[in-house]
Amino acid sequence: MVRDPVVGRDAIRAMFAGEFAQVEMVCVPENRFADGEWAILEWRDPLGLRGCGFFRVIEGRIAFQRGYWDRLSFERLYASSD
Repeated sequence: MVRDPVVGRDAIRAMFAGEFAQVEMVCVPENRFADGEWAILEWRDPLGLRGCGFFRVIEGRIAFQRGYWDRLSFERLYASSD
């Protein structure tokens, strides 16, 4: 699913609140990598969903974030639990 960028604290909070309210999901960190201002977090859900997030951190604050995960696997996992 393609989305426009979410900008601003309130918009980011609202987006996550809406997304996470739809399913019960646990993200277990698997790998963490850092290089200067950049960090990567690889994660998995106990049901098998996997993804990763890329972060640029400047002065202790996230200045940029991009995440990837398999939407089809997500839909298959959670559509069958309804």
